[in-house]
Amino acid sequence: MAEIQPDSNIESEFDQVFRILDDDGHLLPGVDPGLSGDKRLAMYEDIKLARHFDQRAISLQRQGRIATYAPMTGQEGSQVATSYALDEQDWLFPTYREHAAKYVHGVDLPSLLTALLGYREGYAVPEGVNVMPEYIPIATQVPHAMGMAWGYTLQGKDDRAVLCHLGDGATSEGDFHEGLNFAGVFDVPSVFVCNNNQWAISVPRERQTASETIAQKAQSYGIEGIRVDGLDPLAVYVVTREAIRKAKNPVDGERRPTLIESVQYRYGAHTTSDDPSVYRDEADADKWRKRDPLKRLENHLYQTGLLDSEREAEIQARIEEQVATAIETAEAVEAAPEQIFEHVYQETPDRLQAQMDELNELRKKYGEGAFSGVLE
Repeated sequence: MAEIQPDSNIESEFDQVFRILDDDGHLLPGVDPGLSGDKRLAMYEDIKLARHFDQRAISLQRQGRIATYAPMTGQEGSQVATSYALDEQDWLFPTYREHAAKYVHGVDLPSLLTALLGYREGYAVPEGVNVMPEYIPIATQVPHAMGMAWGYTLQGKDDRAVLCHLGDGATSEGDFHEGLNFAGVFDVPSVFVCNNNQWAISVPRERQTASETIAQKAQSYGIEGIRVDGLDPLAVYVVTREAIRKAKNPVDGERRPTLIESVQYRYGAHTTSDDPSVYRDEADADKWRKRDPLKRLENHLYQTGLLDSEREAEIQARIEEQVATAIETAEAVEAAPEQIFEHVYQETPDRLQAQMDELNELRKKYGEGAFSGVLE
């Protein structure tokens, strides 16, 4: 792997991150992304799609058409890159923000929306797709991912690895420490990607830990830790792909698990119910936007002749059609209103039965259209 390149454009505590592209999208000397031109173009299109999907999803939430949504703009480059590093048989454990990571690893676009539309089957694991349902409680997925990886070890399945996403806030939870400790003890084929977006809702990273970095925590568990520029998709791919290789086929005494700290920034709100202007300086966000992952990769593709304005327009048109079709498909799924009462209690209590009766009376009075957004 190439030497770590200092990054002089972010605070000193975020110096010394592995990167492949400079801020303008030029390849740094002596580094190789290990991706063909076609793969880099495909990665760019997926990141661009993720950005457009994110904008549309926020708009849908503001219109009341989906529930609370966790934006990913600024983080989608790292998400896409980590899933590009996975093989089909590998498992992905996402948080509530890894929409792009799930899509690249096989979840279709409509499925990303159906759960937010109140369709409970939207959280089901798709047939033939190795993506676990998203995790809402912070860090609970870490020991789960370790457990699956340990299971593969016990079964002798050396061709599979598990990649688990988490946020910087998750490193303050006991599940994080327990999961990584077990991963180190049992030397399981696992990769933990900490998306250090600088904020756990309103709590800044420096209030999460006194450690200089999150990656250095790996030393406590006897595993490798590495910091990567999370706004450089090519660098994230290289680091993650190497971690997956090591998880499956360690050599020369290598330990299988890896903790990757992907240093990035959440451009928008924690969720659509959050107002980041209350707790952070937007001037700081502007500084990070200058290193935007989509623009950096786009610049790189233009500089290398892999992209021109005509092809970019074709990609944009294709993306807009894909997302529009996904929204139409998701909104066509019908869910019976009474399903919100199912699987809450073994026996329906009187108060819940009264609410169900009230709902049914409203349905009779106003018609089913009132619950589908189309009034009769």
